[in-house]
Amino acid sequence: MHDSKSCAARLVGSSPTSGTISMNKPKILVILGQTATGKSDLAVDSAKTFHGEIISADSRQVYKGLNIGSGKITKKEMKKVPHHLLDVLSPKRTFSVSQFQKKSTKIIKDIFKKDKLPIICGGTGFYIQSIVDDLSIPTVKENKELRKKLEKWKTEKLFETLEKLDPERAQSIDRNNRVRLIRAIEIVKSIGKVPKIRKSSPYDVLQIGLEWPDNILKKRIKDRLLKRIKSGMIKEVKDLHKNGLSWKRMEQLGLEYRYVSLFLQNKISKEEMIEKLNTEIWHYAKRQKTWFKKDKRIKWFSPKEVRKIEKEIKGFLLSN
Repeated sequence: MHDSKSCAARLVGSSPTSGTISMNKPKILVILGQTATGKSDLAVDSAKTFHGEIISADSRQVYKGLNIGSGKITKKEMKKVPHHLLDVLSPKRTFSVSQFQKKSTKIIKDIFKKDKLPIICGGTGFYIQSIVDDLSIPTVKENKELRKKLEKWKTEKLFETLEKLDPERAQSIDRNNRVRLIRAIEIVKSIGKVPKIRKSSPYDVLQIGLEWPDNILKKRIKDRLLKRIKSGMIKEVKDLHKNGLSWKRMEQLGLEYRYVSLFLQNKISKEEMIEKLNTEIWHYAKRQKTWFKKDKRIKWFSPKEVRKIEKEIKGFLLSN
């Protein structure tokens, strides 16, 4: 990509530093897609080309210490581009979509004040939609009595219950994440369904989606998994547990952390761990695709189409 800093000068309307929104809405770029499609690399290249900063929209990369297993970008890979919402919270704590929305909104304002382009990058669809559509997400207090009851249920029953109550939310959730399943059911029981009240977005948004053919993505997922294991993912999980993160919480964090922790507890073999992980990551990728394909505003590209993507972003930034 070539240097196009002049485009960035037009991305925030007529008065980016005043905090007000002019007739031209301030522009933000979203780079999304399934796991293992190469979103982080494209986001970094786009940030360098178009004078931007990156906000991570990944529900696990927000946690400290979840590096290899979550596929967190390294300092070297960042190429000195500022990244936000990485390593901000202890994995012992939970992080909700409303927290993501609140923190991201503040970060976006700060990036605008620097006359730079906010780039949201990730694969957690609900997080991205909370910003793109400025979702109104009411606060629902914990229902301790309901939680006590749901804690006794099997994970499969929790997912089936959510699927009946709110099929759309069930489509985007990690079906093995008990914490998220219980919280989603709690919200449904409280206000009728997981809220998706769209407001008029204060931003002009371009959503770039990356996609590989299924056969290529499957291979990329397996290759990346084996590379992560070789890079020390098992040791990472072992160290997290040694430093006080319970096996139960590890399972709640999903995918890599769930199955590696089961292996470390001698509940499954290493071969089973790899097989299960490979299958479950692929299933997760399919759920991501189903979620994203519902949004017809997303412009889809092959990750190989670098020039086309650059042209699309440049045209967006120069448009009124």
